[in-house]
Amino acid sequence: MPDSVSWEVEFRAIYERSVQAFEKGHARTPAQCVDATDRKFLATIGCSAQELFDFVEDGCLAGEPSFDDVLAVTRLRRDYFLNVQGGVPPARTQSASSFPSRSAVLDGISWLPRLIAKAEAKLRGELPPELMFGCGGDRPFLRSYGVSLAEFLATVRDAKGDTRPVLELLRSGKRGR
Repeated sequence: MPDSVSWEVEFRAIYERSVQAFEKGHARTPAQCVDATDRKFLATIGCSAQELFDFVEDGCLAGEPSFDDVLAVTRLRRDYFLNVQGGVPPARTQSASSFPSRSAVLDGISWLPRLIAKAEAKLRGELPPELMFGCGGDRPFLRSYGVSLAEFLATVRDAKGDTRPVLELLRSGKRGR
């Protein structure tokens, strides 16, 4: 199992190789993004090739999330994977249809039920390949509240299914930032 410093160094190297391959047009799928050795390493930290590819693709095409944001989210997932799940991956992923719709509302806030469900699935490693925590809808939503991806993910983790801390986080943010 990678230690707390070396796993980040290896993760950064894989991420940077993937970005270079994407920018050169050589990595347009998760399978092209990382090789078998990289996939094996990613599995030890609870990260899939799909998750890495989604971050690389959005980073290259949309200019966000930054590597620091990706690392912060991956750090939270890794911690959950190792300390809550005991390093054992989930037996299944959720179906995309099981997630709330984009228009679902919680306490008057559209998108929030879906984002909470995606964050919970991200922590457990149960996101289906067609969904991404931190996608091009999630990032602007959270930015409008002055909340980072990692801050939101950590709050969802700590809330353990209680939506009140999540609502408090958004209310304390600087809406319209």
